[in-house]
Amino acid sequence: MALAAACALTPAAVLAANPGPGAADPPATRAPTAAASTDAALGRLLNSTPELIVTGRRLNLALLRRFYARHGVAPVWSTRKAQANALLNAVLHASEHGLDPDLFHADLLRSVATLPPAYGELLLSDAFLSYADALARGAMPVERRRDDEVLAPAPIDVAAALDAAIASPDPAAVIEALAPATPTYRLLRQALQRSDAMPADHRRAIEVNLERERWLPRPLPPDRVWVNAADEQLVLYRNDQPVFSTKVIVGQDEQRNQSPEFAATITGIFFNPPWNIPPDIATNEILPKINGDPNYLARHNMVMLPGGGVQQLAGPNSGLGQLMFQMQNRFDVYLHDTPSKNLFGRTDRRISHGCIRVEDPRELAALVMQQPIDAIDQKIAAGATTLNALPRPVPVFVVYQTAFADDDGRLQFRPDVYRRDGEIWTYLHPDRRSLVQRDASGQPGG
Repeated sequence: MALAAACALTPAAVLAANPGPGAADPPATRAPTAAASTDAALGRLLNSTPELIVTGRRLNLALLRRFYARHGVAPVWSTRKAQANALLNAVLHASEHGLDPDLFHADLLRSVATLPPAYGELLLSDAFLSYADALARGAMPVERRRDDEVLAPAPIDVAAALDAAIASPDPAAVIEALAPATPTYRLLRQALQRSDAMPADHRRAIEVNLERERWLPRPLPPDRVWVNAADEQLVLYRNDQPVFSTKVIVGQDEQRNQSPEFAATITGIFFNPPWNIPPDIATNEILPKINGDPNYLARHNMVMLPGGGVQQLAGPNSGLGQLMFQMQNRFDVYLHDTPSKNLFGRTDRRISHGCIRVEDPRELAALVMQQPIDAIDQKIAAGATTLNALPRPVPVFVVYQTAFADDDGRLQFRPDVYRRDGEIWTYLHPDRRSLVQRDASGQPGG
């Protein structure tokens, strides 16, 4: 707290280098010259270089250009000392969101008064913009994540958000409102304040899952299907309240078979679906068995397709079971039934190739189809392969939360079986990269 209090005094020292209206005015003949010099320097820095580096730190030039285009490429903070102080204080307390303040140049801002005015101006703006961006969509952008971590909120104009903060009587509150407002985010932030008394790995899980929450849409759809691969559970929400939950089987620990993190929309249900076996499974698992057993196809109700593909025909023993939830996505991952009901009795249910097998798919189907279970059973009993559209599409989220709020508002932790937390934590704490690399040697990357 003493350090934070000391740091909070920094903006006054910073802005003293650029006195604005109401400050102790220098001689009238000098002020226009200083302002003109700063304006010119800003223009040169923003428009005449392919990248902008201040004291060894690369700034987001494209974002800065958008912000200053809204201000006529003129200094902002020399005439807005109170707003700058409030925003800088928020940046210096970024750790309350599980974010390292040094991600937003806090280490440099403590001595920014020693920089030329234009450089100090840009450093402040970059800090505020990058902090707002981190709260709005996560500090770790999609392009820096693994290929199977693609959750993201809707785009936001961070430059406009910072301007809205400047115009507000409480600039910090406007920026802080860009963060999620979910029960999990609130509970994780509360837990972070008590994390010194927790194991070391729990604090890391809290920080990492605060970041994962920032990858989610704002707000979440009130009606949604929620699958947490780390918890191996599915929950259906209506009006943001859980109305149904069931166990699921998710992808194996091996990276190529892990269940990805993504959002899709359930648009319909296939009843009695055949299973077009994915090419990698067919090549690596099915074809070798066919070569060793000429009767393998017949015994498993499979046929060869033109082009060499393999299909398992519809039936009670189909790998997809008796129904599959249609949800187009780039991973070809679906929710579906399974004939192997005994597998849901396992503690470890990470045994699929990435798809999500649902323990009670009939009840889930009845709820999203808004029909009684008897109607679902009749469609199955008919035996025909049919696709029935939902009366209203339902968003589905497949997430990987190793720390989260359960339906009773209690904090839950799950093991990081997919070994994804370390990479995110490293990004949030660049200074600790070597520690994480030693701890997670051999961890697959994105």
